[in-house]
Amino acid sequence: MRHPHTRTTRRRVLGALTAGLLCAAGLAGPALAAPAAAPAAPSPADGLALTPPMGFNNWNSTHCSADFNESMVEGIADLFVSKGLKDAGYQYVNLDDCWALPQRDADGKLVPDPARFPHGIKAVADYVHSKGLKLGIYTSAGTKTCNSAGFPGALGHEYSDARQFADWGVDYLKYDNCNNQGVDAKQRYTTMRDALKATGRPIVYSICEWGQNKPWEWAADVGHLWRTTGDISDSWGSMLSILKQNLPLAPYAGPGHWNDPDMLEVGNDGMTDTEYRSHFSLWSVMAAPLLIGTDLRKASPATFDILGNKEVIAVDQDPLGKQGTVVSSAGERWVIAKQMKDGSRTVALFNESGTAQRIATTASAVGLPGTSAYTLRDLWQHKSYNTAGTIAATVPAHGTVLLRVSADSHWAAYPPAAELGLDGTPLLEAGTPAALTSTVTDLGRTPARQASVSLTGPDGWTVRAASPTTADALATGGTLRTGWTVTAPSGTPTGSYGLTLRARYLSPTGQRVTDTLPLTASVVVRPPAGTSYLSDLPWLSATSGWGPVERDTSNGESGAGDGHPITIGGTVYAKGLGVHAPSDVSFYTGTSCTRLTADVGVDDEKGTKGSVTFEIWADGTKAASTDVLTNAMPAQPLAADITGAQVVRLVVTDAGDGNDSDHADWANARVSC
Repeated sequence: MRHPHTRTTRRRVLGALTAGLLCAAGLAGPALAAPAAAPAAPSPADGLALTPPMGFNNWNSTHCSADFNESMVEGIADLFVSKGLKDAGYQYVNLDDCWALPQRDADGKLVPDPARFPHGIKAVADYVHSKGLKLGIYTSAGTKTCNSAGFPGALGHEYSDARQFADWGVDYLKYDNCNNQGVDAKQRYTTMRDALKATGRPIVYSICEWGQNKPWEWAADVGHLWRTTGDISDSWGSMLSILKQNLPLAPYAGPGHWNDPDMLEVGNDGMTDTEYRSHFSLWSVMAAPLLIGTDLRKASPATFDILGNKEVIAVDQDPLGKQGTVVSSAGERWVIAKQMKDGSRTVALFNESGTAQRIATTASAVGLPGTSAYTLRDLWQHKSYNTAGTIAATVPAHGTVLLRVSADSHWAAYPPAAELGLDGTPLLEAGTPAALTSTVTDLGRTPARQASVSLTGPDGWTVRAASPTTADALATGGTLRTGWTVTAPSGTPTGSYGLTLRARYLSPTGQRVTDTLPLTASVVVRPPAGTSYLSDLPWLSATSGWGPVERDTSNGESGAGDGHPITIGGTVYAKGLGVHAPSDVSFYTGTSCTRLTADVGVDDEKGTKGSVTFEIWADGTKAASTDVLTNAMPAQPLAADITGAQVVRLVVTDAGDGNDSDHADWANARVSC
């Protein structure tokens, strides 16, 4: 099997005459360092998809399970109305694969599965239309669709199938790429474009070609949106990989022709709510189609809060149609800015790393004109402030602060923005006091008066201020700096615990402001003296591009504990860490360790596939790294001097060519302390 988008229920068959290869993440996606240079061609002049399509697609939550049926689809339409999603802009209720029978009828027509859709597709379309919504459907630009059951594709049947879709009342077509018989992609997708036009019905056309033939270079007058990558999966690594492939393609997006980094995974339980807010924020800044991929009948209130945030949706749906571009990305601190029609900029401060980081930029850097002050709107907190020009925040691990910044004349109506931060690494050994310093900085043009700060921890923890917690006033750029002593009780188990930093102040007009910054403290233990295998030690954080990090086995597939004995070049290792690029595993070494060693390479379980690099980082400095390693190479020794480091990180990259099959092993990874 091939992945990171291997799916046991759906196989995406590539290329000529076989059906053995799966849709692969990262294929044909451009490297971040190679931004697109050419603007898009004119879009189809049909007035469709002038903003990125918004709606629902069942695939990410149901695949081909029995849950996918008429009742589900109509229930989703009902929820669009009752939960306010229709009012927020969601419009399309889309069917994915498995809606048809495997065989056409005697007249060559597609036949809806009578078990799933007993009343047929037209009846479902009529129901969806009765709610003021639109219906989408799926097929493939090949002889069969992507599911292994062999449902009929549209290759050679384009005009007949398009006519059926139009007669049923379909408003949106997702056209996949499996079993394409090696026929030229542009030819296949153009034929279906012509077939859809011939029906006379306005149908939004989604080209799902996975970015293999760079559709952004030729599809602007063929379809309304085109996939730029392989399938997304419900993991941080998958979302991050797709983000990095899609970001450089901003010049090709615009009204009626959109880069499509695939559907949303928000609510499918593979990521945290913080990560899902990042996912939704970043897709919106990229002017991506917003197609809900979770079963809304089972969704949590937090999921509805994310999907229904109208201020974030307005960023995605801005009629100017600009995709956001990268302003900076050093140290996993991303600043991405999107030009808006009203002249404002939406700015995403995105923290890729596993620890909280300060991320900062300026109004000038994101393209705003010079002026004395700006209005800054926090789109997740739904609060407005003024800023003298600095745009900054401490952003939680894997979090995104999304701000809309305007050079308008009403800035003085809002209180000054305050930036809350914490100096020092909140790593605590139980029973041992740790010194931390909080900061509250006035970023506004106006002063913050009667400023105060508090820091609280879990029940039983001791948190004491070691310096003043108040200031009469903070002028522009002024900081209230407070030292704290934080102690976790002896015997506190290792793990992550919440701290809350809270600032209160008055604006010049008397507005009372309370800002909070949730933080994470980690209770840690030093490795024992001597040499230890890292797989026997607790880690601070661990991310992997497909499935979890595994101890003493290979990565395996997406599930926990499904790996195999670590094997590189035919040599089997009893100890080590199995990961999938991109991955990042961090350990607390507490300044007491001196050396880290490992035998590294691509695991044999993926045959000849996979290419990665390995890196060892010590307190933010790269201490050792490899060249690109492939499955054809034996294990390579890697060692680093980590003397004095408090934290070490084991990082694997996808070597810049996408992360398909990048199973990587840190065999015999050991630390000497």
